[in-house]
Amino acid sequence: MTDPDTPDTADRSATTPDHSFAFGTELAGTLGRTGVIRTPHGDIRTPAFIPVGTKATVKTVVPEAVADLGAQAVLANAYHLYLQPGPEIVDAAGGLGRFMNWPGPTYTDSGGFQVMSLGVGFKKVISMEVRETENDDVIAPGKERLARVDDDGVTFKSHLDGTTHRFSPEVSMQIQHQLGADIIFAFDELTTLMNTRAYQVDSLERTRLWAIRCLDEHNRLTRERHDRPLQSLWGVVQGAQYEDLRRAAARGLMEASRRDQDSGGRGFGGYGIGGALEKENLGQIVGWVNDELPRDTAKHLLGISEPDDIFTAIENGIDTFDCVSPSRVARNGAIYSFDGRYNITNSRFRADFSPMEPELENYSTQYSRAYIHHLFKAKEGLASTLCTIHNEHFIVTLVDRARQAIEDGNYIEYRDAFLARYYAGSS
Repeated sequence: MTDPDTPDTADRSATTPDHSFAFGTELAGTLGRTGVIRTPHGDIRTPAFIPVGTKATVKTVVPEAVADLGAQAVLANAYHLYLQPGPEIVDAAGGLGRFMNWPGPTYTDSGGFQVMSLGVGFKKVISMEVRETENDDVIAPGKERLARVDDDGVTFKSHLDGTTHRFSPEVSMQIQHQLGADIIFAFDELTTLMNTRAYQVDSLERTRLWAIRCLDEHNRLTRERHDRPLQSLWGVVQGAQYEDLRRAAARGLMEASRRDQDSGGRGFGGYGIGGALEKENLGQIVGWVNDELPRDTAKHLLGISEPDDIFTAIENGIDTFDCVSPSRVARNGAIYSFDGRYNITNSRFRADFSPMEPELENYSTQYSRAYIHHLFKAKEGLASTLCTIHNEHFIVTLVDRARQAIEDGNYIEYRDAFLARYYAGSS
């Protein structure tokens, strides 16, 4: 990791194509590979898990501890940081890394997910299952949506104080440039598995046109803010569970990137795969997209952290992942272990003086299950801190070992042994 006080400003040209990914070892018979994503604040060796620091913090954990557990980068959210403290504050601090005292690479998502989940979707979790009885196009009786989408952008009410705000592709780019993350995402409309196909078709075209506007604004801001570290803009592929829509979305973004480069822009530096994904079809859906996208660009899967999903995604060409789940479930006492996930608040751990996972060493290892059980029962905040450190370390390590296994040529053996043990012990 490099010092965030020394930005790389050697080439600030908005006309330089964005090639920030270098191949490593390919996983035979699959789309999987290792590689390196290069950023002004350091390299990310891939595949890699990126912990989520939504509001410029991984909840309950200091950034130094996140670095100590092996995380190579963190991801923050444009929507939340726009509302509080405001992107101008983060910009004045020197960008996201300086603001949160994180020396390594940073990502920000566009805010599209939060606009849906906190506004259009009434705080719904993005389900990985289709429920045929639901239609998310229709507003339920007695409910007023907090966000309204049109072809120009989204008008929404803050979940904090009810004030009205407007996001457009240009506004999302302006916010993310002020936040200063190394990797930023184009503004997109996130649909759910309960939206109708007709709505998905309209939404994809809207997202494609928004992506073109994001490229234009990104190029303009890159020229204007020439004294800032170079940022890489990534497009986001939607399309839910439909093969033709996913493939069309990927091709549309590729074409937008090519046209942008032909006209002197930098194009997309990578691609995110977003939206709700049916769990049983995760690999197939990711495979459709990566069949279309260029092999020499990095791919990020938004919102995945379960071990079986991670392995499936790696084998279908995903380079980086993010998810809030490891820290979220940690705050409720759910612990990842090589023998499956368990809840440390259960009474059987009251007098268990072993560490949370004896085969994994991190800061939390020095504390026993009994002690952490006690902290939860006593409602002490330290419980969340210790469990978050452990869970983030577990997922980071899982992916790091998968990367090493690809390089060593024994990935399949590693995957099969890990999953057999993990799911045999899950309760």
